[in-house]
Amino acid sequence: MKLALFDLDHTLLPLDSDYTWGVFTTEMGWTDPVDFGQRNDAFYAHYQAGTLDIHDYVRFATRAARERGAVQAAQAHAQYMDQVIRPRITPQALALVRSHQHAGDTAIIVTATNEFVTRPIAHAFGVNELIAVELERDDTGWITGEIHGTPSFREGKVSRVAQWLAVQGLDWADVEMSFYSDSMNDLPLLEKVHHPVATNPDARLRQLATERGWRILELFQE
Repeated sequence: MKLALFDLDHTLLPLDSDYTWGVFTTEMGWTDPVDFGQRNDAFYAHYQAGTLDIHDYVRFATRAARERGAVQAAQAHAQYMDQVIRPRITPQALALVRSHQHAGDTAIIVTATNEFVTRPIAHAFGVNELIAVELERDDTGWITGEIHGTPSFREGKVSRVAQWLAVQGLDWADVEMSFYSDSMNDLPLLEKVHHPVATNPDARLRQLATERGWRILELFQE
């Protein structure tokens, strides 16, 4: 069995979906633009530096949607998809995903962004399998701001892929994997798969990929 794993932000998309969702809801008046912007920028800097506390970030990133409620949040996300995400899905990114699907590979998006933001994006790419940060739900079924289970972040991506394999009755030895990612945060999974592909890589990953002879893919120019 062949698996094609894809990071999402800055890999298939030329943007960070969690960050831009926060900007979008701020522009709708859901958060204070100065305070939210400063905190959002600070969290993003920590992500790039590899020092992000994913639990703190998810509480912050989901707060506005949690306060608005499920119906209003879903309506806003539909607008976000139409105005922000779909115009930025490039033919090259779609073609990459389709090339694996047409070859019979199972495509899976493996992202550190939460499921509320990313599941509609995965569907827009025609990908049904999504490994994202899962969110705890309250008695009404709405998100609480806490993470359910292991977050798919850094080493957690390896754990979550292993869990996915186990559900399918598979182990690492049963599959041949490719993984496309832009970020050094994904080094644990890049080192685990058969075919690591540094895709639109950041400076540190580009240097490492060059040293190790990994394939480097420039999927788009940001």
